[in-house]
Amino acid sequence: MKLLRYGPTGSERPGLLDTQGRIRDLSAIVPDITGAALSPANLAALAAIDPETLPLVEGDPRIGACVGQVGKFLCIGLNYSDHAAESGMTVPPEPVLFTKATSAIVGPNDTVRIPRGSTKTDWEVELGVVIGTAVKYADEAEAEAAIAGYCVINDVSEREYQLERHGTWDKGKGCDTFGPLGPWLVTADEVGDATALGMWLEVNGHRYQDGSSSTMVYKPAFLVSYLSQFMTLHPGDVISTGTPPGVGMGQKPPVYLKAGDVIRLGIDKLGEQRQPVEAD
Repeated sequence: MKLLRYGPTGSERPGLLDTQGRIRDLSAIVPDITGAALSPANLAALAAIDPETLPLVEGDPRIGACVGQVGKFLCIGLNYSDHAAESGMTVPPEPVLFTKATSAIVGPNDTVRIPRGSTKTDWEVELGVVIGTAVKYADEAEAEAAIAGYCVINDVSEREYQLERHGTWDKGKGCDTFGPLGPWLVTADEVGDATALGMWLEVNGHRYQDGSSSTMVYKPAFLVSYLSQFMTLHPGDVISTGTPPGVGMGQKPPVYLKAGDVIRLGIDKLGEQRQPVEAD
């Protein structure tokens, strides 16, 4: 099942993508696609609905972030050994955790804005994990059961802010528009094995990233279990699980985003994003 949110920024409505790729309105069933809608029981109830009985959304509406009212936007760094190598770093003995501000979240096709004065804004295609059941001190089986679904994330990053301005990575990760989510939240049952998905990203038609979630060091169920040792994970929380090689910082010489660029990225089974780039 593919769930989504559509409509103007701040006024998104819940939807479901039918088998023909058309948006069906879910407003009469749930108020929004948020943590409250993502419990196993609620997802089972949505899956039991015949999409043909839902109103068809006409036209080509804006697609919003696939999860609304995200409580925590947690991210894992250096989770692909080949990306760590291109960054001149080693895979850590435990996952690296940082956060993105929830104010960074935008729709999958919304504009990415380069912060004022930035010269090192970069891209990262990532597999997003969406929590559907609250978990604390979970083992991996409990963690796996707590995953409602998956989505595409572009972990947009300002490398100077992240690596050269001292302190934590967060200041280079949470700028406005640095967290496109979607287009769909694809439920875990439809995705199946999330550790074998092709991942790619292009800038202006040139493919920079062409990898697979199979090369993740720490897999989704482990990450959910690991994070739950430090904090309760709540329905609607989002975890961005790291990126394969091919980021701008790793090019020789480095390549960074500039106004006028267009980013396209996607993950098998999870859909594609397309973001124009503008200066803030």
